[in-house]
Order: sequence, then structure tokens, then C-alpha cells
Amino acid sequence: MLDLDRLDFTKGGGLVTVVTQDARTGDVLMVAHADREALERTLATGQMHYRSRSRGLWHKGATSGNTQQVVSLRADCDGDAILARVEKAGPACHTGETTCFGPGGGDALAALDATLAERATRPDAPGEKPSYTRRLLADRNLRLKKLGEEAAELVTACADADAGRAAEEAADLLYHLLVAVRPLGLSLEDVKAVLARRAAKPKLPGNAG
Repeated sequence: MLDLDRLDFTKGGGLVTVVTQDARTGDVLMVAHADREALERTLATGQMHYRSRSRGLWHKGATSGNTQQVVSLRADCDGDAILARVEKAGPACHTGETTCFGPGGGDALAALDATLAERATRPDAPGEKPSYTRRLLADRNLRLKKLGEEAAELVTACADADAGRAAEEAADLLYHLLVAVRPLGLSLEDVKAVLARRAAKPKLPGNAG
């Protein structure tokens, strides 16, 4: 996952910068530092450990329960910073906020996909009226019908050169698209993985696609 011998700890006086990101939503949760010992503990336990000049070595969530389970660790090109993608068990910030940068700074599409995942797994409470999302997830015909309708409405908005309506319809289509693939066991990450593979393919000379 991460080769510690390829990291440059000298630039930061024995520390590297760690940018911690929510693997589900794409939100940047916090920025901290780690030394070799902290990263060794992270690799050994699968949970994030950091090094603070005031607190020393610390295991995120050891006292609060707001742990961060490692999904991936990736060094930058200079080897003096790390992107840590995690699954969080609670708020990242000591203020109780989800991130140390406050609300509103995340990836809206990833946040939507995370909400759909929650809706797909949480059963309705007795007597509770199913949400629109739950109705779609439970009814294949309705799900596909709405997907077709939203696509047609986007086509119409684009044909009319109505930029404002096209943006609204595109947002509706993205929502219904993510709902449509969820029962197949697919998520936004699966779609992004396909796009990443396509982007990584070498292009033939003269091929702009």
C-alpha cells in the first residue's frame, strides 16, 4: 500500500503531511502530520495514526471513538505528502464538525451516492411512508421509466438551448442514474473506475476520442 522507504521525511523535520479524505464522499476531512512510527502503526493496525508536536503519537479516535479505517494510502510525487482515503466512524474535527473545513466543501455527487447506499440498506420503520428513493429501489419498472423520462427531458432542454433547465435536468438524470445502477450492486465508484480505465488507455495517433 505504501513504501515508507520512498518517503522523504527530511523536508519536514521527520514529518510528512497527511491529507485525510473520506473514501465515500470525497470530503477532505483533515490535514495533519505523521512520522515513520505513526505510519508504521497505521499500516500495522489499519487505522490512522498521526504525530503531533504537542500531543506526540496519537491514534485518531482512540478516546472519542471517531476512528478512521484506512482504505488506501498514496504518496505524492515528491514523497513528502500522503493522501489517506479512509472510512470514518464519526466526525473528524474536535469541534464535532464532519470535517475540519466545516460544512459545504465536499463532493456533492459522492455525497448523494453515499445517501443512496444508506437508503438501500436501511429498512423502512413500521408505519413509515417509503421515501421516493426507496420507492424507486423497490420498483424496477418505475426506476427504469423515470430514468428514461429524465433523459428525454434533458435532451429537450439541450435542444431548446435552455442552459438553466439543462443543468437541472442533468442533476435529475444523475440522481436517477445512480439509483438505477444501485440494485445491480454498482455505485459511483464503479462508474468512476470505468472512466479511469478509459482515460488511462493509450490513444492511437490521430484518435481524439
